[in-house]
Amino acid sequence: MEKLAKALERSSYWLIVLLPFGMAIAPAPMNVFMGLLIASFFFGKLLRRQLPISLTPLSIPLLLLFLVTCISLVNSVDLRDSYVGGILRLLQYIFIFFAVTDGIKDARHIKIIIGSIALGAFLVSMDALWQVQTGADFIRGYAPVVNIGIVRATASFKDSNVFGIYLSALAPLIFGLTIFFYRKKYGLLFIIISLAILIGIVLTYSRPSLLAIYVVFILFGICKRNKIILSLLIVFTLLSPFMAPKPVKQWAKDTNYNPVRFMCNDDRIAIYLNSLNMIQAHPFIGVGANAFMNSYKYYKDFPEYRGVVTLDEMKAHSIYLHTAGEIGLIGLAIFIWLLCKLFIEARQIYRSLDDDFLKIIVLSLSGCLLAFLVNGLTESSLSYSRVSLVFWYLCGFLFSIRRLQPAK
Repeated sequence: MEKLAKALERSSYWLIVLLPFGMAIAPAPMNVFMGLLIASFFFGKLLRRQLPISLTPLSIPLLLLFLVTCISLVNSVDLRDSYVGGILRLLQYIFIFFAVTDGIKDARHIKIIIGSIALGAFLVSMDALWQVQTGADFIRGYAPVVNIGIVRATASFKDSNVFGIYLSALAPLIFGLTIFFYRKKYGLLFIIISLAILIGIVLTYSRPSLLAIYVVFILFGICKRNKIILSLLIVFTLLSPFMAPKPVKQWAKDTNYNPVRFMCNDDRIAIYLNSLNMIQAHPFIGVGANAFMNSYKYYKDFPEYRGVVTLDEMKAHSIYLHTAGEIGLIGLAIFIWLLCKLFIEARQIYRSLDDDFLKIIVLSLSGCLLAFLVNGLTESSLSYSRVSLVFWYLCGFLFSIRRLQPAK
């Protein structure tokens, strides 16, 4: 039994490495690696007669989030869809969180994981550049998207914004190591990878993703008291209106330079207003887990904002409105509590560490999570199966660091 338990533990070790690379390639390898990791983790714990769920500062918020998700089925218009796409999917992510938290072993393991993340992000960034130049990505053959005359890269993803969520959520880990740690050894390699990833993000022309990276660099500049970073951000802010492509300048003019309309588009604003109707109708436990899209048509205003006509099935295009719509304001409050616990714990871990490498990892992972949540202001990031796993993986990664060095 012990040999089998050790074999499963070893399997988990390498599946944690492979999972972020699978996210970059396609849903199929990602789901295979995720399923195998959950199975290895769960049965390994079972063989050793240990609970698969350990006590962490997120354990109680996760439990409450799961309970309110189950209760929300009362209002669901499709129980099967809510059970499979809501409850079971959330349970999968909770297991991934604990598997990664428990499964990352040491600094060497972290470096191998970083290599996997960097390789995947670099590969899809090069794929994005190839796609824009040739008209098809070399991984899945997808064509780029064209909006307002701008060619936007999707790489191996079906949508530019989803690609932007993925890349901007993992980029801060590479950027942080490039700027603050790998200055000599591996320095040139990480500079090349960072530039490629930054080009990939720019080629998406995803406004929330670009904003997310901007906010991350503010975080880096403040936390490290780096005047160079903050000065470059000020210069970039002043020059960005002149650097923007002509279609973007025209788009800003068409929206009367209204920052909300520029960032969100009129159709998103219409969706937000309809989402508020949904929340007002079911304020406590929502319309049911994974039932937002199926329920959306019942809460549309007629006429909609500025004459926009949205589809009958839409995502909220906001993590926070989507959460409130599906599992109510109670669920949203629990989710925000979870996020507060997450960043409070990140701060405590950062301050407790002596190892410079681990401190940069914690700071960079905090940037990754912040980037994901900034994207979530205008995208239902946790509702896209291709990238929602990124959030839970990063949470587990962050919480694993505390075990690797005793607190002061």
